[in-house]
Amino acid sequence: MTEPCPWIICEHCDAVYAPVPLLSGQKSLCQRCGGVLERGQGLSIQQLFALSVTALILFLFANIFPVISISLKGLANAATLWQSVEALAQGQISLIAAVAGLCIILAPGLQILLLCWLLSYANVGLRAPGFKACMRTLEQLRPWSMLEVCLLGILVAIVKLGGMLSVHPGLGLWALAMLTVLIILISGKSIRRLWTELEDSDQ
Repeated sequence: MTEPCPWIICEHCDAVYAPVPLLSGQKSLCQRCGGVLERGQGLSIQQLFALSVTALILFLFANIFPVISISLKGLANAATLWQSVEALAQGQISLIAAVAGLCIILAPGLQILLLCWLLSYANVGLRAPGFKACMRTLEQLRPWSMLEVCLLGILVAIVKLGGMLSVHPGLGLWALAMLTVLIILISGKSIRRLWTELEDSDQ
């Protein structure tokens, strides 16, 4: 078996560096472009797995419970993420509905499932079946997971509608806010350490 490559390549400008030991909270930066090369390992594999399971539960909450409730003159209505996408699909902007469904439901859901799959095996020191394909898929999904954009849009809508209607954030919105933070914590550069920390063979 070949030894793993000891070099770090900047994903922004392709500069090559030798790895340096980092403590928790520290990070190494590219001298050419200033991009982050590596971060100190702040969370253990067990903690990442626990956060992934929590993210899965929050994702279910965000899709089951209403994210926003509106009432006016005794009439009330509430909408979940799914209902929002369905409402967009009814009009002439069905393409926008498809993009919204991909960015706020499909991509984050698949991302969370892959994280749970990989980390459940990593928690016992093994590489999950299909490890390489799953890791590469996670990298491809990161730009398409836009929960933070969705959260910002909902908050803007609440502020805009607040002067005309009675608007109340729902349980789904709180779950979405916490889920956004968890996804950022879990799916960043910290997950890439699995390439080197786990045994170099697919199970």
